[in-house]
Amino acid sequence: QVQLVESGGGSVQAGGSLRLSCAASGYTYSIYSIYCLAWFRQAPGKEREGVTTIDSIGSTEYADSVKGRFTISRDNAKNTLYLQMNSLKPEDTAMYYCALPKKSWYCPLSYPHQYNHWGQGTQVTVSS
Repeated sequence: QVQLVESGGGSVQAGGSLRLSCAASGYTYSIYSIYCLAWFRQAPGKEREGVTTIDSIGSTEYADSVKGRFTISRDNAKNTLYLQMNSLKPEDTAMYYCALPKKSWYCPLSYPHQYNHWGQGTQVTVSS
């Protein structure tokens, strides 16, 4: 049984930083290390949107809204995904989710339905 557990959310003022973590269990290291991984977010009343992805060799993709401010990384030995968020803005306020895709190599930012494992989410609130 795959489990994804996010942590690290909180309330910060605009310009502040947070580091989110997503710990995965139910996978052996050899399986987890070949999967691409993603962070999504969802604000109240809005659709879930892709934030960033990282593939098995560390290549990354970012939504335009977070480029230059957010950094995704992974530690395969710990089965953990990270999201470093700097220069936070009020519009970054949302519930943040990590996700594992249906296909190990396919992590589209625009298609959340391509992911079949989600964490419970961690809330990020940025005040102005």
